[in-house]
Amino acid sequence: MKKTLHLELGERSYPIHIGAGLISQPDLYQPHIRGRQVMLVSNETVAPLYLETVREALSGYQLEQVILPDGEKFKTLDTLNLIFDALLEKRFNRTCCLVALGGGVVGDMTGFAAASYQRGVDYIQLATTLLAQVDSSVGGKTGVNHILGKNMIGAFHQPRCVLADTDTLDTLDDRQLSAGIAEVIKYGLIEDAGFLTWLEKNMARLLARETPALIHAIERSCQCKADIVAADEHEHGRRALLNLGHTFGHAIETGMGYGNWLHGEGVAAGMAMAADLSARHGWISRIDVDRIRNLLAAARLPVDAPPEISREQFMDLMAVDKKSLDDGLRLILLEAIGRAKVCSNFNTGFLYQTLEHELLPTDS
Repeated sequence: MKKTLHLELGERSYPIHIGAGLISQPDLYQPHIRGRQVMLVSNETVAPLYLETVREALSGYQLEQVILPDGEKFKTLDTLNLIFDALLEKRFNRTCCLVALGGGVVGDMTGFAAASYQRGVDYIQLATTLLAQVDSSVGGKTGVNHILGKNMIGAFHQPRCVLADTDTLDTLDDRQLSAGIAEVIKYGLIEDAGFLTWLEKNMARLLARETPALIHAIERSCQCKADIVAADEHEHGRRALLNLGHTFGHAIETGMGYGNWLHGEGVAAGMAMAADLSARHGWISRIDVDRIRNLLAAARLPVDAPPEISREQFMDLMAVDKKSLDDGLRLILLEAIGRAKVCSNFNTGFLYQTLEHELLPTDS
């Protein structure tokens, strides 16, 4: 069973294929590779599992590969140079295509390399984690982390194609699966209350990796994201809604050290904090907050921020988030289940109350 969606961006539109066994199908690659040179980019964990399958599907091209170290802590400019080194050493030209085989870190770095190499070349996303399949592989956000902030260095650069092969989720550990479900829950909160209800009823099926449930969750998530990105590619307005929980979550990831909290775990706790702040404004009820926290907990995700980060540290980390504007911090908050809004005029006192509820009050 294969589902295909399209992200409509004029001449830069591309398909998102969702289903089992996709990475082994040559016909899914060929329409999107315009030259003969293909650079496969993967990491030390994923490459032993799937690289040979991809190489077989791409036989006939000039294939080269670069294998990166695995982990968020390696999402850096230094690691990015490994891709540039391989491209230059093998004399890849402007008609080459990069293929990202891995999760969000591999996808983001491969996309950034493609955006930068010879001022822009093609790339394809082969997302092997649920988080990458429902979020980072779609929409063209690419980049690396800086010690002072997550994803602060990057570019918008759309892929030629996305393959979300559900078979690759069989080798994903339970913690990574749950991290991906956090982003799935996000779409229900910002866009589709009915989907959130479906998630409440089907969470056990997702955790059990039932293929039909996974395909439905990935398809609905990708459709939500594709619709939003098509309307606001460069995040001037509506696309910012996709960042529900992310300003809080990025602060947690940075404050705890990259890799200690997974991205989806930070987003989960961040969404719980955003829900609390929304309730303090009177936009949603405490019953809604409990509903959100219960669903996150059912997905085996954290719902509380780590106490190791003080309130002052948290404010400092949020202040350097890339979603901040000239006039201050911008947060995504909930007007209702299934409806979010960009909010730069929130009550700062309520924000302090949310942080005081979650965090230690001082650095002492």
